[in-house]
Amino acid sequence: MGQIQPSPGRRVITLFRLFSHLPLSWLHALGTLLGWLTWLLSPTYRRHMRENMRLALGADESRRIRAAAIGEAGKGMLELPRIWLRPLAETASRVIRVSGWQLVEEASRKGKGILYLTPHLGCFEVTAQYLSTHAPITVLYRPPRQAWLQAMIEAGRARPQLHLAAADLSGVRSLLKALRRGDAVGMLPDQAPRTGEGRWLDFFGRPAYTMTLAARLVESGAEVIMVWAERLPAGAGYHFHLQAPTQPISGTIEERALQINRQIEHLVRQCPEQYLWGYNRYKRRGGSDLPAMQQPGGVA
Repeated sequence: MGQIQPSPGRRVITLFRLFSHLPLSWLHALGTLLGWLTWLLSPTYRRHMRENMRLALGADESRRIRAAAIGEAGKGMLELPRIWLRPLAETASRVIRVSGWQLVEEASRKGKGILYLTPHLGCFEVTAQYLSTHAPITVLYRPPRQAWLQAMIEAGRARPQLHLAAADLSGVRSLLKALRRGDAVGMLPDQAPRTGEGRWLDFFGRPAYTMTLAARLVESGAEVIMVWAERLPAGAGYHFHLQAPTQPISGTIEERALQINRQIEHLVRQCPEQYLWGYNRYKRRGGSDLPAMQQPGGVA
């Protein structure tokens, strides 16, 4: 009988476990190479990244930071093994500087729940891990299609005070319950939602199908804090940034969702080379076509 070959998923898990033992500086160096390989070998990824950067930042700025952004995207992939598979204390210790923690303390004194909004900027995977070392937090996530990947993500993200809520009705209920208890909730507000779960709203001057869940959770009265973890040079660790919105998140659902988009833009402009420009933020979901006024050639 022929020898049974390990599945691709098992190989990836084995590779992740091996990488989790490497120093962060090594992973970031290897990640830079991986970022460039992805750029060179994937025309679709290259097109998305170029187009998204040019539309958001302009041709000159996008050319200036493109090389750095390519490397940072690769770092984001290869730092995951250490974030997911190392002990929580070790993962949290990589956050070596924190700015804006007084916002958390103020919200706690008021007895309010906290809605942490973390865009695809810097090391977005470490944010909930670090926050869970201070207080319980429930994080929204979308289960992947591959069962092996879902198992690894759940194992890697599951921490004593970090609870996962799937992006479905039961998950939304879990988020609301957490906020009503005065606990924290975290999510990626620039993640493209499923059909029927978003609105077409401006993002860096272009219509993007935008989730409304974050805007709806604002109705709970929770304190909104924008948070992101900046990668420091040479794998030194992360600078944790917590910032209050530059203006109150209020108004209708659409107005609040648009204001959240503006807050994301404000964060991205602080460190554009670490935004995940290759993510297809502007993809069209089946059944969620652009309104006529927003389609190319449409009448405003």
